[in-house]
Amino acid sequence: MEQGPVTPSPQTSSTGMDPKVAALLSYLFGWVSGLIFFLIEKEDKYVRFHAMQSILLSVACIVIMIALNIILGILMFVADIFGIFFAIVSPLFSLAFFVLWIMLMVKAYQGEKWKLPIIGDMAEKYA
Repeated sequence: MEQGPVTPSPQTSSTGMDPKVAALLSYLFGWVSGLIFFLIEKEDKYVRFHAMQSILLSVACIVIMIALNIILGILMFVADIFGIFFAIVSPLFSLAFFVLWIMLMVKAYQGEKWKLPIIGDMAEKYA
């Protein structure tokens, strides 16, 4: 993960908010708030980056959770011991996502452009 303080461009974004607050809010409701800020913010690359990263992270999390639940269902049917393992892994993934989500909001509010490994590069490209 690439870290570094970035000074958001103007004092207020085209949303009329402080760019750091807009970036934080783009994570608040996952892909929904990310999409809202991505569509209404036209100028500030900082806000657009965080909005797109929020969208991509939310979609990735949803896909991974669906895949884990499908695997859990199959393994519970096939062998209980593997199912128990995945029953433990799934909540741990949810907890890790929650911690990452909080960290991203804090970093966005601090004015840092905290890029996630694959998602961050994609978000930067589309922002």
